[in-house]
Amino acid sequence: MVGGGSADLAPSVAVKVFSAGAAGCVADLVTFPLDTAKVRLQIQGESKPSLEAQRMKFRGVFGTIFTMVKTEGPRSLYSGLVAGLHRQMSFASVRIGLYDSMKQFYSRGSESAGIGTRIMAGCTTGAMAVTFAQPTDVVKIRFQAQSRLLESGSVKRYSSTFDAYRAIARDEGVRGLWKGALPNITRNAIVNCSELVTYDIIKELILKNKLMTDNMPCHFVAGFAAGFCTTIVASPVDVVKTRFMNSMPGKYSGAMNCALTMLMKEGPTAFYKGFVPSFLRLGSWNIVMFVSFEQIKRGVMRFQQSMEPSL
Repeated sequence: MVGGGSADLAPSVAVKVFSAGAAGCVADLVTFPLDTAKVRLQIQGESKPSLEAQRMKFRGVFGTIFTMVKTEGPRSLYSGLVAGLHRQMSFASVRIGLYDSMKQFYSRGSESAGIGTRIMAGCTTGAMAVTFAQPTDVVKIRFQAQSRLLESGSVKRYSSTFDAYRAIARDEGVRGLWKGALPNITRNAIVNCSELVTYDIIKELILKNKLMTDNMPCHFVAGFAAGFCTTIVASPVDVVKTRFMNSMPGKYSGAMNCALTMLMKEGPTAFYKGFVPSFLRLGSWNIVMFVSFEQIKRGVMRFQQSMEPSL
């Protein structure tokens, strides 16, 4: 991405990969309750609710958070956090950390990459990241979706993160850990392009027109814009991905069947369920992640430079 590191030295690929993974974890820690509320709103309506579930119907972002805290306790907001951190360390590190490398690869080392090149780089790293991190995404969503209360006569599906990995592999086969990989690849191609390309272009324009310096305010504005654009284009795919990955075996024949079922039963507005928490989450996540990414990257570069004389 545009902008120099500490002392104008370009950070290595290893520094970018580490910084992206660490920044993703920081962003998840800050915004995880919003993500959990988003998942609960997205899956609401996919099954016939019991009378108890109807009384607990989630209404809005903060209504969902309040209901969860009241009925399930504050810890429910961080259900699946361990899997979420697993996901970011393997996912953000690849899709964000390798973006510049892919951009240079497609532009054959040119410093001025066009929008087509940036989109191709975003799609590539997004697809690569899903290959590594899909099991962690499946477990994270299963944990966020499950309720501690008995709803529709069901009980908690998993007792811990590692129990979820084992249970899914045992009951659904290894393929169960990669359930929803196709919609997730689609979603992450869209998310990666929206997030990284928007951030890259807006940051570049801000610096080129000397509106701000390459520092926190610039990263904040570019990160907010990236989150807004991503929410607009990615919400429908995100809802389908969440529904499909959380479904019991055999409920849907595939992602397209899941989308068609939603359209027929709930109408087109179902694809934008949880839009407000999605925007609050993606907007805040992008701000925290990109600001953290730039600062961690610079911090690692300064540390490397400080160690050079003693080597």
